[in-house]
Amino acid sequence: MKSRLKNALLLTLTLGLVGCNSVEVESQAKATQQFPKNNDQAWQYPNQARNAISITFDDARASQLDVGMPILDKYNVKVTFYVMPEPVRARLADWQGVANNGHEIGNHTQSHLCTGNFQWLRAMGKGLEQVDLTWMRDDIEKTNQFIESNLGVPPRSFAYPCGNTFVGRGSEVQSYVPLIAELFITGRTWLDETANNANYTDFAQLTGIRIDGMTFEQIKATLEAMRFSQSWIILAGHEVGSKGKYTIDRDALDALIVYLKDPSNGYWLDTVDNVANFIDKQRAE
Repeated sequence: MKSRLKNALLLTLTLGLVGCNSVEVESQAKATQQFPKNNDQAWQYPNQARNAISITFDDARASQLDVGMPILDKYNVKVTFYVMPEPVRARLADWQGVANNGHEIGNHTQSHLCTGNFQWLRAMGKGLEQVDLTWMRDDIEKTNQFIESNLGVPPRSFAYPCGNTFVGRGSEVQSYVPLIAELFITGRTWLDETANNANYTDFAQLTGIRIDGMTFEQIKATLEAMRFSQSWIILAGHEVGSKGKYTIDRDALDALIVYLKDPSNGYWLDTVDNVANFIDKQRAE
């Protein structure tokens, strides 16, 4: 009797272990399927460049038009502007010129809602903690409609205001990254500490590296620290002009573009959407 009970117990434990292993293997298989197939493949960026780089600006600020655009035009460089309806409407003809000139126009929402911990949002009684996914979808889709109607381009790229990717509070917090993945090809965050691994990065959560308030030498040092194999560095700024917390100095921007356009430095400079399309094709091969 004791022998039969012992054998039955051993059989139960064995089946349990097999079942656990099967669940673990299945879980690992599902996780693996979420990554690009060729996670470690080697390929070459255009012009034999070691790394890809994109320059982006948020908020559709006037200094981007008045100070930034002449610099970009001087070197025939195309960048990505993540815009909001209100400032675009105030300078509509100018922003139409930006779009017609080949620069990418992305979505930065109409509300620019971030965490309500920012005092400027507390003063208005607003914050991401107070909204849900339905509210966020409505805001983003209205911005898409505005951009397409007024600038003639359907946005393919999105930048999260303040780099925040959530809505709600406490147990009801939800990520709106899946919404961005549904509506756009790419989504860019902000204030990140690493570049994008081209074979691994999630296009809905591309990292963004701050360039506001930095000298050219500081930006260059930041770039050199992120030049791992095939990395894609996305730079993010706001105002263009004199030095400031949310401003890239015009001389720093000029020097940066000269540096990036020199083939000997090994960078391929293009818009977020163009780089994403190129990487996507490499992943598919």
